[in-house]
Amino acid sequence: MDMLSPEDRARRIKVLLYDVDGVLTNGEITFIPELEDANAADAPAIPRAVEVKSFSAHDGLGVAIARLAGLKIGWITKRNSRVVAIRATDLRIDHLYQGQSTKREALRNVMAAESCTLEEIAYVGDDIIDLPVMRIVGLAIASANARPEAKTAAHYVTPNPGGQGAGRDAIDFILRARGVLEETIERYLAQDTAEARAADVGAGNM
Repeated sequence: MDMLSPEDRARRIKVLLYDVDGVLTNGEITFIPELEDANAADAPAIPRAVEVKSFSAHDGLGVAIARLAGLKIGWITKRNSRVVAIRATDLRIDHLYQGQSTKREALRNVMAAESCTLEEIAYVGDDIIDLPVMRIVGLAIASANARPEAKTAAHYVTPNPGGQGAGRDAIDFILRARGVLEETIERYLAQDTAEARAADVGAGNM
């Protein structure tokens, strides 16, 4: 029987993967209809809309800290969203998979790209669609707002909910377990070094 503690599991992690809605956001999806002439000949049958999501600046800064510590970051989400693509570009996310109704395929792609094992991957989820991945990775993490099934499958539950720092909580937990969190923060604050500048997500893009 595997008796590893969450901290033991965290010390092996090389790649940190996230679901998006409900983990990096609060799970709300807002649509703002585009202005258009409903009587126009080319008017779409379904009105077009702009999708709005809110992301946490704490999570954005956490990505820079994680990168400085050597972690690779990936997002795997069922939805297709331009907003997610823009945010992933802002943060220079290493792996982005959208439209993933079955997330295991994306997981296998990440493993191949990073030459890592399941034990070296952590995944943060909040709902039942995340269970197939959470049940097999080395470290399963649930956000504080996760459904009960996701929390049951998790080795660690973040203190903060999705969209309010859950992503950063996962990074802090892993780096603290490795004993490098405070050191990495100080390295990040030393912005005059090339290493810190290379890890940062860039001014204004937290």
